[in-house]
Amino acid sequence: MRIQRQKIKLLCIYCITIILLAACESDYLPKPKGYNRFDLPSHEYVSLADSLPYQFEYSKHAKILRDTSWISDRYWIEVYYPEYKANIHLTYKVINHADSLKGYLDDAYFLTAKHQIKASAIDESITKTPLGKTVVYAELEGEVPSQFQFFSTDSTQHFLRGALYFNTQVQNDSLRPAIEFVKVDVVHMMNTLQWRDNL
Repeated sequence: MRIQRQKIKLLCIYCITIILLAACESDYLPKPKGYNRFDLPSHEYVSLADSLPYQFEYSKHAKILRDTSWISDRYWIEVYYPEYKANIHLTYKVINHADSLKGYLDDAYFLTAKHQIKASAIDESITKTPLGKTVVYAELEGEVPSQFQFFSTDSTQHFLRGALYFNTQVQNDSLRPAIEFVKVDVVHMMNTLQWRDNL
């Protein structure tokens, strides 16, 4: 009888152990995706070539490319950051009369407003640069294709508009360090912007 009790005790301990081990088993979960690491260099600048009707200093870490899109115009360029796959698309227009300026301004606001579908916020600000130029900046929050847009004009001859794009599938919250880095460069570009009338 005593041996039988011990066998029942051992069987109970065995069953409880199996149940406890089965209950402790956890489901496998993959590790969540991490944020991209950006090794951001110091901000250093070089002057834009003299062949354009506008002049500014741009990042030493970027390349100037001609805009090759089918709608491109003569003085449209791309300030390309190969490290981040970032592109500042710059479009330049000559102001022939007051109606053309109104059209360019309407286009600039319309192109920014197109992002309202995905943007959680669009913050606009108007600033005066050290060289006396007025610049309108639009910062776009959320999963938008363009995170930063801007334009400047002298209201009589020149109109320059820019938009920042990243050619990547990475979400904007992960791109935040690179976005902030390029925004500093854009502000420097606009702070050093000058018009050239002799072209």
